[in-house]
Amino acid sequence: MTGPAALTAVLGRTGRVLRRLAAMATTLLVTSFLVFSSLYLAPGDPAAFLVRGRSPSPEQLAGIRHQYGFDQPFLLRYWNWLEGVLQGDFGRSHLFQQDVGALLWSRLPSSLLLVSTAALLIGSVGVAAGALGALRRGSRTDRTLMLLVTVGAAAPAFVVALLLRSVLGVRLGWFPVIGNGSGVLDRLHHVLLPAVALSVTFTALVTRVTRSAMLDELRREHVEVALSRGVPRATVIRRHVLRNALGPVVTVSALLVSGMLVGTAIVETAFGMSGIGSLLVQCVDQLDFQVVQAIVLLVVAAFVVVNALVDLLLPLIDPRTAAAGGAR
Repeated sequence: MTGPAALTAVLGRTGRVLRRLAAMATTLLVTSFLVFSSLYLAPGDPAAFLVRGRSPSPEQLAGIRHQYGFDQPFLLRYWNWLEGVLQGDFGRSHLFQQDVGALLWSRLPSSLLLVSTAALLIGSVGVAAGALGALRRGSRTDRTLMLLVTVGAAAPAFVVALLLRSVLGVRLGWFPVIGNGSGVLDRLHHVLLPAVALSVTFTALVTRVTRSAMLDELRREHVEVALSRGVPRATVIRRHVLRNALGPVVTVSALLVSGMLVGTAIVETAFGMSGIGSLLVQCVDQLDFQVVQAIVLLVVAAFVVVNALVDLLLPLIDPRTAAAGGAR
């Protein structure tokens, strides 16, 4: 492809990237406004939330309103907050008495290790189990896998966490049941059970999607033609079935993984881990709005960025999506 056709393709890809970036910026801007507004949607005086349990004088409440900017116009407060966020300043936590950015940074590595370990389990086990079920459709193996998938998809994360903690942690003593650990190997040892608990439901969903996508590809005419011409079955499965089925699998996996930061709240609390999820639960309970706003904005930003990256990378994984986009 040379000349005008190549230039058209480059312009098309550039336009696609720019549209995605504009959509990301718009989504994050709207989300930031909604997140900031959440503090003022609750009934009552926001300053009173910060001193609940005490009986401050009107002068003290006025001083708190002035300190946190509650006496300024709403849009001006939002603009000042947004300007600070763009510079990495999320405010100050009244519960921990430190900058929110530093607090999140200290908790983020534990949550990222948990999410990345769970994502690795979801991708490897989910795709492998789904492929096995599709290739042995109707067999005892397939029926067993579908039974496990049904149970796994219906099992709440906190139930799985309590079961793993009770059996593998407390009764058998194979894994630690509380804390983050110290050092690389110890941290991996501590994070394995929480990652399994976090990944069970998502793995079941990915297994089902992989199985369905591969069954659709196995029914396609070009697969039957390749097999009838004597192409080895393993080659056909690898080049034509699994590769073409990866599009919906990657899309669904990205949606699940990008939303797992919220799911870590239950698992981290159950295993006593000091991560973003447990911090969110603690700050919601203590009405530490600055921290809650920052975590919610972080989760939404992760969701938007991951899905935008998937949209941009999907044509490389499955060229048919690029052709379909060009046809529109």
